[in-house]
Amino acid sequence: MLVLLPPSEGKAPSGRGTPLKPESLSLPGLAATREAVLGELVELCLGDEDKAREVLGLSEGLRGEVAKNAELRTAGARPAGEIYTGVLYDALDLASLEPAAKRRAAASLLVFSGLWGAVRVTDRIPSYRCSMGTKLPGLGALGAYWRAPMADALPEVAGGGLVLDLRSSAYAGAWKPKGEVAGRTATVRVLHAPTRKVVSHFNKATKGRIVRSLLSAGAAPANPAELVEALRGLGYEVEAQAPGRAGQSWALDVLVAEVH
Repeated sequence: MLVLLPPSEGKAPSGRGTPLKPESLSLPGLAATREAVLGELVELCLGDEDKAREVLGLSEGLRGEVAKNAELRTAGARPAGEIYTGVLYDALDLASLEPAAKRRAAASLLVFSGLWGAVRVTDRIPSYRCSMGTKLPGLGALGAYWRAPMADALPEVAGGGLVLDLRSSAYAGAWKPKGEVAGRTATVRVLHAPTRKVVSHFNKATKGRIVRSLLSAGAAPANPAELVEALRGLGYEVEAQAPGRAGQSWALDVLVAEVH
């Protein structure tokens, strides 16, 4: 099982660890694109601060993020699972998982990123600010810039098993499963059962709980149909729509009665 996650806007501080070693990151096929984006981002943030804030969409209160980006090559690095914070990652709570579940997380979770493309939760990265919606002056929109290298690298990473896609739309645009990979991919919405509406906070929190439940239970669904059964067995109310034609993914709705 491969689980695709969005990053978080908020991130923990880099800390005082060893600086980034780009060659150590997973998915080495993305290395050249990572270097191009990293170089462009650092150059931007070493220059005019107001321009950098405008490009990155940062408010005055987030001015310090520009200086943080300028030091990405020398800042301390920590496992990505410790860097990413926010609602989904709080609910997932990687640090408190049992050792076997942590090993499963290391093998199955892939976090998409405007800067790194995609990283494993064990990859050591510094804290940064660069969303997939950013348009860097020399590279253009990052979602489009990542598309070709992702199309080359991700099918191999997906292997022959289930792909559970929990990404937000901005990150889903960087790589869309195609062909037979799409047929074993399941996307998930979390709906408030009484209203059938998506609400951002509990959407993210429930996705984090779903991943934690699967990891903790040692569930190993091989395809979307088995995922539906696994989630129901874990107490989730799930409605599933199988693909109507080749090249489409399964669509799963997880219904939640309470907003929390």
